[in-house]
Amino acid sequence: MTDHRPTPQPDSADPLSADALGRVPDWLRQAAPEAEPGRLVRWRIALGRHSGKLLGGAVALALLACFGLVGTAGYQGFQRRRAAPVAHPTISPPSGEQAVTSASPPPAAGPFDGTPAAGFPPGTAGIALPRAKRTGPFTAKQVTDALARVRKALVTGRLDRAFLAAQDPERLVRQLAPDARNDLREDFRAGTAGSYATRLAPGARLTADQPRVKGRISYRTTRDPHGIRILEITSNFVWAYAFRTESAVPAADVVVVHDTVVWSVPHPDDVRPNSTGLWIRKADSYALNIDCAAWDKGLLGLGRPSFGGPAEPDPDPDAVFDPDKTLDLPDTC
Repeated sequence: MTDHRPTPQPDSADPLSADALGRVPDWLRQAAPEAEPGRLVRWRIALGRHSGKLLGGAVALALLACFGLVGTAGYQGFQRRRAAPVAHPTISPPSGEQAVTSASPPPAAGPFDGTPAAGFPPGTAGIALPRAKRTGPFTAKQVTDALARVRKALVTGRLDRAFLAAQDPERLVRQLAPDARNDLREDFRAGTAGSYATRLAPGARLTADQPRVKGRISYRTTRDPHGIRILEITSNFVWAYAFRTESAVPAADVVVVHDTVVWSVPHPDDVRPNSTGLWIRKADSYALNIDCAAWDKGLLGLGRPSFGGPAEPDPDPDAVFDPDKTLDLPDTC
């Protein structure tokens, strides 16, 4: 889980001290445990997650965990092999206005056949925005603008192929509040931005198929620990990518990322000008069928047979395609 964005500082007619300007919410961050390779099994599948949480004034991201499902046989081989699936608890949708993916997907064809992602809408069609209305101190226009910012950031960070293949993260970084940008840059340098942005590993190439997308966006108003009024927007999406591969196993080229990102937009009357705009308050994610070594560096690549399989019993492979399932899954990468 990546928790970012130092919380903006209240604006005031009186000059603020340097200490006041540097204060931010104490969002806890945790260091990433090391992933240990396990025994090699035929399918070599593992399930992944990494996360971090924002902390204090300087605010740099730490990776909480990295997991990955690495499979030479792919999703269908894993599905055939598994025993009775374990139960995956669902998550409770956040309160407030929300919109869920509802666009009708095209007929299933191509690399997503045989996976739940075959029924997901392609690309941006899977990102639906809730109806914007006046909420707390935020006008309908302010809510509309904030939702549009989040959607643009999601499209850039997860779907924009120029961004996915680029080494420079500025296309996304510039969409955040000026005071938030240095922390995002540090996330990318440290390889911990994978819970809110996709960057392809060296040599990894996607097919021409648009990624499949399913999830929801919701919003509400709240206050941070310092009393700053914020519009809190939560995005919860499953992103399925088709990678180029020579494997003949159906669905072996599909990589899935499930993320939940909490975005915040402070009320402009409560913060200094450079703190107005979009922040990432925290983010969680896991991935399926990934290259674990690349994932540890914040990069996305197709699974390679270099890590062990999951602990028994095997997790239900359908669960990782369901945005309503928990992200709290065991680390077996």
